[in-house]
Amino acid sequence: MRYLVWALRLIVFVAVLMFALKNTDPVGVTFYGTWALQSVPLIVVMLSTFVLGTLFGLLLTVPGSIRRRREVARLKKELERIQAAVNPPGAAPLSPDALVPLSPI
Repeated sequence: MRYLVWALRLIVFVAVLMFALKNTDPVGVTFYGTWALQSVPLIVVMLSTFVLGTLFGLLLTVPGSIRRRREVARLKKELERIQAAVNPPGAAPLSPDALVPLSPI
């Protein structure tokens, strides 16, 4: 499996390298207003746009991730509270079969 992953990485690297070598033409990049960059290689513009898009996409996932972490923490606390209520500190722990039998009675 490790060799397959390295082979895929090599294929992607070669494809990106060939793409970069074919897109070296200089282009002008005009920002809002009159600010502009002249003679920037096309591959630099394309890769910069890709990286910025990836960063913005990752930033959009942060609120959902934080929300899920809070929910997991809340559910863990609730589980501990329920387990403490079911299994008092001095009593022997109950097996899952005692709470929910596997076969009907």
